[in-house]
Amino acid sequence: MSVFSMFGCSGVSTGAPASPTASVYQIVTVSDLHFNPFYDPTLFPALAAADASQWAGIFHGSKVTAPTGGGTDTNYPLLVLTLASMKQNMGASPVVLFTGDLLGHNIPKNFCAAYYSPKLPPSNCATSPDQTVGPLMQQFIDKTFAFVAGSIRVAVGKAPVIYVPGNIDTYGVGLGPNSAFLTSNAATVYSQFLTGSFDQRTFLNTFEAGGYYAVQPLGSGLLVIGLNTNSFVAGSPSYGDANAELSWLNSQLSSAQAAGQKVWILMHVPPGANSQGIAQVAATPSDVDEKTTSMMWEPGLQSTFIQTLANYPGLVTLMLAGHTHMDEFRMLPTGDVLEQLPGISPCFGNNPAYKVLTITQDTFTPTDYQSFDYNLAAMSTQFVSLYQFSTTFGAQRTLGYSLQRLYPQLGGNQSKRDMYTLLYGSGSTTVNPVTFTPWNPINNVNWPIFACTISEMDEPDYLRCVSTY
Repeated sequence: MSVFSMFGCSGVSTGAPASPTASVYQIVTVSDLHFNPFYDPTLFPALAAADASQWAGIFHGSKVTAPTGGGTDTNYPLLVLTLASMKQNMGASPVVLFTGDLLGHNIPKNFCAAYYSPKLPPSNCATSPDQTVGPLMQQFIDKTFAFVAGSIRVAVGKAPVIYVPGNIDTYGVGLGPNSAFLTSNAATVYSQFLTGSFDQRTFLNTFEAGGYYAVQPLGSGLLVIGLNTNSFVAGSPSYGDANAELSWLNSQLSSAQAAGQKVWILMHVPPGANSQGIAQVAATPSDVDEKTTSMMWEPGLQSTFIQTLANYPGLVTLMLAGHTHMDEFRMLPTGDVLEQLPGISPCFGNNPAYKVLTITQDTFTPTDYQSFDYNLAAMSTQFVSLYQFSTTFGAQRTLGYSLQRLYPQLGGNQSKRDMYTLLYGSGSTTVNPVTFTPWNPINNVNWPIFACTISEMDEPDYLRCVSTY
């Protein structure tokens, strides 16, 4: 949770009204899978000795058959249920959007403990592995990445998966991938996720260097940009490369505008305030100040990003992020709305969930979505439909327009706020077994901490909003 406090454990331009007769299609979106290969410690020797292609058979032999619960990452039974549901709801989805964090938390630490067992592992093993365990640990992480990527590929068929790296997708301790990780796993991303359908050299040039890239999975009318926003977090190991990434983003947007294209942007860490981290140290809005407030991105980089978007009004029709594991959204000062996807991993007490977006075929603009969840309290046998946005909150024009209309209603309509609060954790009503308090961090007292995260991206504006909400 201390890592989450700093770094955490989606989006549309309002644009013109979507034509009511425009044909639409569905897009499957998923985030924060966080697969934990150590959920059954007895399997480690077999996993370490086997190729990733043999891992499914090893997991099938485990005596652990129940999906993981709140406070833990995704185990194999939950992974199987997730992929089965995604396959069932794929329909004709031409592409899958995955906003990062394929790997589970603490894999380096858990590997070191398993590798040195029954001896006590060195305290610095996970962060500074010796020459013996270091390559083996990286090899095991690469196999975990390849196993999950291959499993997703089988589930979604031929549809390309546009993946962006999460802050836990790394050999390190949660600050995002370095060049070694990106280089080692670029081939898996290209072959398993992108199905080798795009120019490999163009992809490798930017992905290996900084974890970002652009592709056209739905034809020449749409450019999909995958950013590595882990590098926008202050203290990130790739922080020095962030300005180069932002310059590249500007060039991509400029080229797309000149070509008459629309753009989707995918990222893992969103801009704005870290509301969950703030709520952990500030029980009430009056406790929120410069000392208790933490922001997701370095301010200068966020300013450059927002100014870059402002230079191309109406160009971006979809913007997605993950990282918080919660079902929420953020309204950027450019008029764009960033939709944050719920997480599969229930490590923060959220119900595992993913979304299927409804997209207009002519404008590449989302108008609605359906959320599917696995109810932890009920211990269901499968994912089920949790809610349809248009039915629950009402929808007009584009999804971005509807979300902007919803925001002021959350302040004055208690029933809508209660529904938003429930769906924030994808319907989870469970209690943290350690603290004996609800996992869902929102209540009527601290609501401004979360409400202002929706509307204000800069720290001074956020503080002003919380104090006057």
